[in-house]
Amino acid sequence: MDLRRAARQLAVIAGCFIVSQVMGQSKKINVLNISTPQQLQQYFKYTGHDVPLVSGHRGGPDAGAPENSLEAFEHSLQFTPATFEIDPRLTKDSVIVLLHDDTLDRTTTGKGKLNNYTWAEVKKMQLKDVNGKVTPYRIPTLEEAIIWAKGKTVLILDKKDVPMETTAALIKKHHAEAWVMITVHNAKQAKFYYDDNKNVMFEAFVKTKKAMMEYEEAGIPWQQIMAYIGPEDKPENKELIDLLHQRGVMCMISSAPTYDKLSTAEERAKAYAQIIKSGVDVIEADKAIEAANAIRSLVPASSEKNKFFGKK
Repeated sequence: MDLRRAARQLAVIAGCFIVSQVMGQSKKINVLNISTPQQLQQYFKYTGHDVPLVSGHRGGPDAGAPENSLEAFEHSLQFTPATFEIDPRLTKDSVIVLLHDDTLDRTTTGKGKLNNYTWAEVKKMQLKDVNGKVTPYRIPTLEEAIIWAKGKTVLILDKKDVPMETTAALIKKHHAEAWVMITVHNAKQAKFYYDDNKNVMFEAFVKTKKAMMEYEEAGIPWQQIMAYIGPEDKPENKELIDLLHQRGVMCMISSAPTYDKLSTAEERAKAYAQIIKSGVDVIEADKAIEAANAIRSLVPASSEKNKFFGKK
């Protein structure tokens, strides 16, 4: 029995190695050439001739590429440049890992609450893909993701159960202000991070003019904000988008709870394209590759932002 178990474990390890080699070497990946906080701010500055961008919600999952995994990041980047919204959570022994739910059941082979397990236990679990299929991949730590992403993409940290002080300290430890952004739900959260680190960039909830004024009154520089305006493309957004654009701020809609759930690829493609046509600059999507394909024809013929795009 022990020999059979050992053989199975070796098979999983070998499979993980082989698949990771294939994913890492079969194609070049699209990268964002951003190496300083100032370049990140320049990239997200609205100019009116910007390249529409996709952000992979929960890391841009796909078949065989589980959400919140390094493998999902690399898979998406084979098809499109992208940023990735990810979900840091704490294990029982306070290791920061990537997991959207506070429970393990939906996306891993584990059961129950994440915070009931130590990192030593969690790292033995395997991730499931969007179809519930078990993969060879494991839950990464946030630190692993930050190290992996440097020179490739930009990570956007959602707010889950990690204390703000801990998040701020990890970004400082890796001098990661050039490729790690922080999601903030209000101006008070943004002010905490900005007072601690003047170089940090935000994906900020700015769903109303009132919220916009609160960031302004808190003294958060607009060049350090990319604005999340909500999950719906609606006519009422136009005034807010215009006001933010006047301040040099790019605007983002998340299609994950809305248009990603449309029943056909054709319906989704039409919705993604319309979001960009309505003046939005970034789409955060579960179906990041689909969204990127749908908006490709809307990329301007020339843009000063082209210098930020490359391949590795």
